[in-house]
Amino acid sequence: GVDTLELDIGLTADGVVVISHDTSLNPDHTRDAQGQWLAAKGPRIRALTLEQLQRYDVGRLRPDSDYGKQFGQQKPVDGQRIPTLAALFEQVRALPDSKLRFNIETKVDPTLPDETAAPDAITDALLAEIERAGMASRVTIQSFDWRTLARVAQRAPKIARAYLSSGRTLADARWTQGLELASQGGSAPQLVKAAAGPSVAPVTWSPAYRDLTQQQVQEARKLGLLVLPWTVNARADMARLIDWGVDGVITDYPDLLRDVLRERGMPLPAGENRAGAAR
Repeated sequence: GVDTLELDIGLTADGVVVISHDTSLNPDHTRDAQGQWLAAKGPRIRALTLEQLQRYDVGRLRPDSDYGKQFGQQKPVDGQRIPTLAALFEQVRALPDSKLRFNIETKVDPTLPDETAAPDAITDALLAEIERAGMASRVTIQSFDWRTLARVAQRAPKIARAYLSSGRTLADARWTQGLELASQGGSAPQLVKAAAGPSVAPVTWSPAYRDLTQQQVQEARKLGLLVLPWTVNARADMARLIDWGVDGVITDYPDLLRDVLRERGMPLPAGENRAGAAR
């Protein structure tokens, strides 16, 4: 019953939008052309062309890594390359009667400006890919670096935006478009509202779920914000957040969330999709 796929994107040296959580090749799930695990963090995505990037196999978690041990049930797909966003759009478009949405994060870190392409470059490339695919009505663009969301509001005001946050990013104005949390009385929902400004598109606040309180959910809703916490993988946390009235959750385990909804007598979404973000 998943209705949204959550994914992160980066930009290659030749300007191709690709799907990757990491800004550099991650040795926990990356093998070279000879099938050998990377011994350390690999090249930055921004430094590789698409052809160079796709020489690497990312189809299996390294089983002895701390990261791999967290997801022992993940099915390996050897030979998988880091995909382009265009390829995902095409795959979803081919599904019969698909209404899947996309929650796409621009992976930018204002404290590490050399790690990725510039925020405007990444955002503009993403917007161009969305326009080519005709997917604007099915996309939300999210980011911890709120400068990219200001760019979206300027260039494509009808595309929904989600303001990601954690305790660390809220405390550092480099992440929040130069706005200080103290200027909004310490209120994270008020800070999001101030950053978003008047908007013709839906605006979501997407906090780390451990940082969220019931009072903040209520405050955000009064401000007209949707609330979509990340990444909620435990049954008890899902149940608590549902009781608080969040609009959805991002989870690695939508099948577990479906069980929680069923146990609570809530309407179940149709379908058997099992990846991405459930809302």
